[in-house]
This record gives sequence, C-alpha cells and structure tokens, in this order.
Amino acid sequence: MKKLPPVKPGEILMEEFIVPLGLNRSRLADELSVPRNRIAQIVKGTREITADTALRLARYFGTTPEFWMNAQAHYNLERAKDSIGESIKKRVKQRGVGVAEVIICSQ
Repeated sequence: MKKLPPVKPGEILMEEFIVPLGLNRSRLADELSVPRNRIAQIVKGTREITADTALRLARYFGTTPEFWMNAQAHYNLERAKDSIGESIKKRVKQRGVGVAEVIICSQ
C-alpha cells in the first residue's frame, strides 16, 4: 500500500477553517493583521506557520497555538522521514539508552 503524503498545515487551514467559515485568504489576513501573501503562501505550502502566525490563528479561531505549531512540526517530521529517514537509519548507530531514560533514572 502506498503511503499518502503528509497533510500541509495550509491545507488544514483552508479545508477545516477558511472554507467552512465562508472566509477567503485575503479577509483572513486582514483579520489577523498580517500581509495577505503570508496566508496565501501558507495555504500553498510555500511558507511555514511560525509562532507569530500560530498565536494569531489560535486567537482568531479559538484553538491553541500548539495546534498550529504541532501541525507544522508533524508535517516537517513526516517530510524529513520520507526524504532522509532511511539514510539516517543506515548511517546513525542507535544507542541502547534514550535521553528520557537517563533523565528519569537520574531523578
């Protein structure tokens, strides 16, 4: 089975928020007090959601900034796994103890 590409945060913004609420990208940008091209680029997938934008989107839509930052981080990680994940598995030796285990054991 072929793996689906990761969902871009801009796609979530467009399909789950802008379209259902009857907004358009320009109006959203104006309401957020950001340049119009910022929202257009996020929706196109050519710009990442920054902390500043996450705070604005969270305030406007009643979500959390973490929702937007997590969507961006998840997308970035999935793309990295797809492009360099196998190479890293081959080139980087895995150690037996993880950082979390060291922190927990030292307390």
